[in-house]
Amino acid sequence: MSREYTPENITELGPDDIFVFGSNLQGMHGGGAARVARQRFGAIMGQGVGLQGQSYAIPTMQGGVETIKPYVDEFINLAREWDQNTFYVTRIGCGIAGFTDEQIAPLFDEAYDLYNVRLPKSFADIIERNRKNKPKA
Repeated sequence: MSREYTPENITELGPDDIFVFGSNLQGMHGGGAARVARQRFGAIMGQGVGLQGQSYAIPTMQGGVETIKPYVDEFINLAREWDQNTFYVTRIGCGIAGFTDEQIAPLFDEAYDLYNVRLPKSFADIIERNRKNKPKA
């Protein structure tokens, strides 16, 4: 089975697809993927977390990586339950929020194995590398 990744630029979604983007807690979807989510996929101004239209907001602007993890875990739990949907995760936190792929990708380790979650290739590559380099128990 070949792995599918989130495309660089998503301009349309199928009826069961969901665009996963980085947001701020205030839900000011003004730039980057958040703006795309608002303009094209139903993100709601003022809603900074969770499902909205065909998009899902993960806040990334409120502190360090440790403050993002609970929101990513919440998303992964939803993706497990909503297995009829396909989730396209953008490079959340790697634009305006200023984090690197190396900082954010490990948060999605559990999502890597879900057949209905597409990660950016950069995230998948980092997760694969981390798994290869993990010492065997």
